[in-house]
Amino acid sequence: MTMTEAEEEFIRRFGPDAETGDVFGQPVVDVPAARWTEALEFARDDLDCDFFDWLTGVDELEDGFRIVAHVYSLARRHHVLLRTLVPRGEPVLASAVGVYRGANWHERETFEMFGVVFEGHPDLKPLLLPDGFEGHPLRKDFVLAARVAKAWPGAKEPGEGGGAPSRRKNLPPGVPPGWGPNA
Repeated sequence: MTMTEAEEEFIRRFGPDAETGDVFGQPVVDVPAARWTEALEFARDDLDCDFFDWLTGVDELEDGFRIVAHVYSLARRHHVLLRTLVPRGEPVLASAVGVYRGANWHERETFEMFGVVFEGHPDLKPLLLPDGFEGHPLRKDFVLAARVAKAWPGAKEPGEGGGAPSRRKNLPPGVPPGWGPNA
């Protein structure tokens, strides 16, 4: 089965709920959040995508969080990116762990870094950040306080090492004006 045939199968199965396309030569299928696990099961069972590669989130600001999973068929040597969108105000999605056990740590990381809750996950607890850490550091509205509170070691701006004239200093993205030790 070619990926074009697989995309046609998604359209037949999910009808107007699925959108297929191509991103940088990679086949992509967008499905509604309510049909997320159904799409993963379809990829596993009907398209023979037996290998779960990765899952992550993308902060799309007002639109919400795009959850992306990459699965691969070892037998047929094709792959597909499955995507869905969850709202920013209530980022909740069904867990993929029941379909692909390998999604466990990926969902924990996405929960920790973006704040997306995966319903039905067997152990949704922090994975990477220290105990007591507050916030979700991969959200675009997360303030990068460490860049403001402590200067980065070494030359980082033009002109700091001699040579080119220095440009106006800008705060890192997401840092409010007048915040930090130089305010």
